[in-house]
Amino acid sequence: MSQAPQKQKIVTRFAPSPTGYLHIGGARTALFNWLFARGHGGTFLLRIEDTDRARSTPEATAAILKGLDWLGLDHDGEVVSQFERAPRHAEVAREMLARGAAYKCFSTQEEIAAFREAAKAAGTSQLFRSPWRDADPATFPDAPYVIRLKAPREGVTVIRDAVQGDVTIRNDQLDDMICLRSDGTPTYMHAVVVDDHDMGVTHVIRGDDHLVNAARQMQIYHAMDWDVPVFAHIPLIHGPDGKKLSKRHGAVGLEEYQAMGYPAPGMRNYLARLGWSHGDDEFFTDEQAKSWFELEGINRAPARLDFKKLENICGQHIAVTPDDVLLAQISGYLAAAELPALSAAQETALLAALPVVKQGAKTLPQLLEKARFTLISRPVEMDEKAAKQLDPVSRGILKQLTPQLQNASWTREELEAIITQEAQAQGLGLGKLAAPMRAALTGRTVTPGIFEMMVLLGREETLARLNDQVA
Repeated sequence: MSQAPQKQKIVTRFAPSPTGYLHIGGARTALFNWLFARGHGGTFLLRIEDTDRARSTPEATAAILKGLDWLGLDHDGEVVSQFERAPRHAEVAREMLARGAAYKCFSTQEEIAAFREAAKAAGTSQLFRSPWRDADPATFPDAPYVIRLKAPREGVTVIRDAVQGDVTIRNDQLDDMICLRSDGTPTYMHAVVVDDHDMGVTHVIRGDDHLVNAARQMQIYHAMDWDVPVFAHIPLIHGPDGKKLSKRHGAVGLEEYQAMGYPAPGMRNYLARLGWSHGDDEFFTDEQAKSWFELEGINRAPARLDFKKLENICGQHIAVTPDDVLLAQISGYLAAAELPALSAAQETALLAALPVVKQGAKTLPQLLEKARFTLISRPVEMDEKAAKQLDPVSRGILKQLTPQLQNASWTREELEAIITQEAQAQGLGLGKLAAPMRAALTGRTVTPGIFEMMVLLGREETLARLNDQVA
């Protein structure tokens, strides 16, 4: 059976199970599929694998769709529900039966359990070998049965993996997997293959925890004379300690990253670099990533999550993001973090301040903290450090300064000249005068430059805040 030809139109898919939040590892898998399809003029499909009716929830499906939307991974066509395709899965299982590639198995759960107990006691393989595989149909009982794949028992199955290389698995290590249960419902392993074939998927890019599944699923492709897609099994994401990523390492759900204020372009950039590389490039745009992304660039070793690198990448994206786009990202963050939305006046003030405050901010909360002086209203609330800057001497100096600012032309250059002159007249360095001004205007000791803030606040608001402290 030949692999899917490389020159045909590429079709990838992301197929999460809606049994919980969208894991950051799943988000990276979706990103790799999206980049590969978009970069090659192909199609990126979305399938919700909701066959586990006991654990699948509409809320989890909504969370997955919301997470992909935030990350900016648009899919083509309608979202496919695996559960709704159950009749098609059953049809293929019966066709395999008719072809002699599958068989009816009447073994009960109790018989299978007894077999495995006996094998365990004897120290032999617990891989179940059904006595019904080659049974005469005349001996079939009038009882429920499952449809099992008639897998080869000799030789090997070779997975030609675009990431892992050739992976060889002995066929005597594979069982005759169940395709259709006795109640007529398909198994996940069977449904995946039917869906991928029917959706025209050419490249199956997924976590390497599915690698052994590929060997079993290939048997269904062979049984139906279908083209086998290109498999690309990507290593999982580990925590900084090298162990499989879990909640003990911090956030693992994609929505947590949005609520912590990481911008989506920065997340895309960082996740792309998490297990894939293009030379030494660390910071890049979506268009560059689409152009560069190839399966050969995926590493075989697990990637390690590094929050410092994530923040650095996000900071670089914040610095180059257009201000109106950044404002929309901030609104989305506030909603995700369940924080109050900005008023129209605050949005206007923030938009004016963004060119000044976005440099150096690594997350959206950091950006908002830098821009806090434009969002607060009088009287300015002081933190402990700022309050210490406003002692009686400092207030006296500010009292002498404010009349000189009253008639200033309110350019950065003139404001700097006036304040520098006053500092010299007081026998102080500029920093000694800037510190109480900074405290009076913002209630903080760490802020953007004093003159940039005064220009943004304007004459009336600046003088009002200074006079509040002088009074």
